[in-house]
Amino acid sequence: MGAGQLIGIARRERSRAPMEELQSAAVTVAAGVQGDFRGAVRPGRVPRRQVSLLAAEDWLAALYDLRLAEGERPRWLARRANLLVEGLRLPRDKGSVIAIGQSLRIAVTMECDPCSRMDEVVPGLMAALLPDWRGGVLGTVLTDGAIAVGDEIRIEQ
Repeated sequence: MGAGQLIGIARRERSRAPMEELQSAAVTVAAGVQGDFRGAVRPGRVPRRQVSLLAAEDWLAALYDLRLAEGERPRWLARRANLLVEGLRLPRDKGSVIAIGQSLRIAVTMECDPCSRMDEVVPGLMAALLPDWRGGVLGTVLTDGAIAVGDEIRIEQ
């Protein structure tokens, strides 16, 4: 199936907080990306949105559709995703397993639908992210792992 590369890691401590870009992170079943408010599993709940992944190619395609000049293009952090990948088409099937680094495994739970907040970043961005899962995928952590920018990412099933 091929492999891609992890080219970005980010987290935020609370809703609407600025994204903090990282070079490495621990990602766990109990907390998702360590320090990210979305990853923590509440007692009695089944997580569906622990980790969000965005393909760089999809982000750039959405920005291209908006005909933004290079200096006007927002960074990937504006999408508010945890992980940015390159060179790999993210799976569109619930239950697909994404492997990153030596041990991290994430099960895809759903499409990451863009919200109206994207239009606060750039008018029209929400609509540009809608086709073909350009907004990315959401997943739940199956096995813990330490990851770093530059790690290999691949689809296992």
